[in-house]
Amino acid sequence: MAQLVGPHIRSTGAIHHTYTSESIDYGVWTFLQGSGSFTTKTSITCDILVVAGGGGGVGAGGGGGGGGAGGMIVSSSVSIAAGTYATRVGEGGAARAVSGYSTDHPNFGLDSQFGERIAKGGGGGGSGNSAAGSGGSGGGANGGYANTATDGLANAGSQGNNGGDAHVTGGQGYSSGGGGGAGAVGTNASSAQGGNGGVGLQCLFTGTNTYYAGGGGGGVSWAGAGTPGAGGLGGGSAAEADLGSSGALPATANTGGGGGGAANNVAGGAGGSGIVVIRYKAS
Repeated sequence: MAQLVGPHIRSTGAIHHTYTSESIDYGVWTFLQGSGSFTTKTSITCDILVVAGGGGGVGAGGGGGGGGAGGMIVSSSVSIAAGTYATRVGEGGAARAVSGYSTDHPNFGLDSQFGERIAKGGGGGGSGNSAAGSGGSGGGANGGYANTATDGLANAGSQGNNGGDAHVTGGQGYSSGGGGGAGAVGTNASSAQGGNGGVGLQCLFTGTNTYYAGGGGGGVSWAGAGTPGAGGLGGGSAAEADLGSSGALPATANTGGGGGGAANNVAGGAGGSGIVVIRYKAS
């Protein structure tokens, strides 16, 4: 059902609220899932946030890479013409476990959209001998058996950052890179240490200064002595513990965070869903 706010603006699929900051009243439409629309009968000046779904982390024998954060677009004081604008909130990439050293492709997050603004879904973490996925931010590379494991790259357009590199020490263990975040690259893995997810960026359009689009932590397989990568600030989830059995936790919903990696073929964490926010001055 369409929600009408005032004489000129309505939305389908959004939650509306107002708040006051520094004596300015703001109206905010927040889209949290699925497809919808935003309609204005007159031109308005507004602020727009679009965050895509984060990439899923991977559980693999050599410690799966962390998922890359969803792409993040922040547009301030934008004039938009009267009309109807399509909206879409991308889901996060699914949690995934890989048996052995498969070359299956990583799980990407899905794109989010406001009109012509499209944030790209995050790249999935690398698994086995496969390269990490590229996306809004790239997934972290997987240690596995591949000394040339490839980290995921951020898509062109400054929506995010690259994932981190893997580290392999023959006969000892494997550690994977962290997923890239909107504010920083994923950390490279090191001996017995999974890479941390890249930090996201803050945005206060909802009235709360919130971090979005943090990368997922890289997994580690080091005979129980390894340290899993931490999730990046902005909803990215940490990797599963070395020799863990329950799998990595999912990234935070509606942040576009990347899911953490895991080892021993248990599932990595699912990526966090995205968000679309439109803010305007109500007075």
